[in-house]
Amino acid sequence: MELKGVILAGGLGTRLHPLTKVTNKHLLPVGRKPMIYYPIEKLTAAGVTEILVVTGLEHMGDVVNLLGSGREFNCKFTYKVQDEAGGIAQALGLAENFAAGSSVAVILGDNIFQADLKPYADAFRKQSEGAKLLLKEVADPERFGVAQVDGDRIVGIEEKPAQPKSNLIVTGVYFYDHRVYEYIKTLKPSGRGEFEITDVNNIYIQKEQLKFEQLSGWWSDAGTFRSLNKVNELVAKEPPQ
Repeated sequence: MELKGVILAGGLGTRLHPLTKVTNKHLLPVGRKPMIYYPIEKLTAAGVTEILVVTGLEHMGDVVNLLGSGREFNCKFTYKVQDEAGGIAQALGLAENFAAGSSVAVILGDNIFQADLKPYADAFRKQSEGAKLLLKEVADPERFGVAQVDGDRIVGIEEKPAQPKSNLIVTGVYFYDHRVYEYIKTLKPSGRGEFEITDVNNIYIQKEQLKFEQLSGWWSDAGTFRSLNKVNELVAKEPPQ
């Protein structure tokens, strides 16, 4: 199964103001690198050499100036503009022409994690259809999409529930087959006015085509001051690369 990469690096980054008043949050430093370098390096190490970067219009020039063609990372970048902050599913929908029928490995640009992505990507490549999510147990599941698991199946996902039914959350690492775009086109905006990736994942659940694994090692998003500080501390403990 051919696998292309998608990094979603849009959004307004309002929770990180004033740091993000003049720059995209994915260009902020984490350790010795811009944040966006980490998902790129995870994808390329997993054998993904064609990567689409989706970001907003305001900072697209800065992102392109930083990343260039992809030669520095031994990959090839394509860029797409998300005109408004309309949700993760809307941003992923922009990848349809880029994917051209291939499956995709999708990473939210503010997700930093320790594990090698390759074993998870290889396992997904062996799937004939469907999707795969990487889950992680966290102390504050109400901030995320929370997964209900029964044995080896996810039976439901709730987006940022006030009373989470588990501590297992959906990290910002997703694998989808080519059908994801037809599912996205059926979505309606949520109460937040966004097209939710949780709704896409629940469609795969209904079709019994959603697999999962728990992500090993540490994982964190970097979308708040607290989590940005946490991930800087975690990265500082890793061997230099």
